[in-house]
Amino acid sequence: MLHVNSSRSISDPSDPDAQLTANNGEYLVNISLGTPPFPIVAIADTGSDIIWTQCKPCTDCYKQDAPLFGERESKTGNPVALPKTVIGCGHDNAGTFSPKGSGIVGLGGGPASLVSQLGSSIGGKFSYCMVPYAAAKPTSTMNFGTNAVVSGNGVLSTPLISDPSQPTFYFLQLEAVSVGSKKIAFQGSSIGGSGNIIIDSGTTLTLVPTDFFSQLSDAVETQVTGGTKTSDPEGFFSLCYDKVVCLAFYANDQLSIYGNVAQQNFLIGYDLPKQTLSFKPTDCTNT
Repeated sequence: MLHVNSSRSISDPSDPDAQLTANNGEYLVNISLGTPPFPIVAIADTGSDIIWTQCKPCTDCYKQDAPLFGERESKTGNPVALPKTVIGCGHDNAGTFSPKGSGIVGLGGGPASLVSQLGSSIGGKFSYCMVPYAAAKPTSTMNFGTNAVVSGNGVLSTPLISDPSQPTFYFLQLEAVSVGSKKIAFQGSSIGGSGNIIIDSGTTLTLVPTDFFSQLSDAVETQVTGGTKTSDPEGFFSLCYDKVVCLAFYANDQLSIYGNVAQQNFLIGYDLPKQTLSFKPTDCTNT
């Protein structure tokens, strides 16, 4: 059994919500597993399908701050939230995971994701608003169901493009990026039906083809006046300015991804039945 909001019992599973927390390149969602509820914190990832957490006994696990979930300690009880949810238990895990998280909550389009398992109970709708990493209030709310509808002034929508051969991913058609008055056409190759970029809450940077990245970097450098260029202390980013602020894009000719830094301070709503993605400029610290 999975409890999307660990702070209260959900009597109506059509409108669950969950706390989303910024954490050094990723966003963690608070959920609970089992009966009685066992709280875990995991990466909210629209580029993944499965829900999993590290579990006891763990033969080879990455370090996590919170206690490990014990599936044998979870009892069967009356449904209090979202029963019959398929969740994976990891006993031998590796990867570059933060110790603050204990797994992944997949929000992709495949059948095992949280969104797919919730199904008609949420009407195929969910939304999130990602606060900047340096925000004084690092949390916001992820909504499911009717509360996930993005509406009001300033909302823009674009088609969500599906590819049956890659059901996990949400594809978009990016036409151009504007920097000041300069509009840079995006010539990424088609990677998902007619889509040319994946929107992914679990990827930090935005990945674009090398030629487009060069044009974008040049345009940003021209637009930024009064700033002093500096080198990235980590040697990763190519365009940085004093304090140190860097352009959070990266050249990649294999795959284009719309990462979470570029999604910050937008309320982003997914409507899967209508196949639309909606954006609304928002101070995410107020959500």
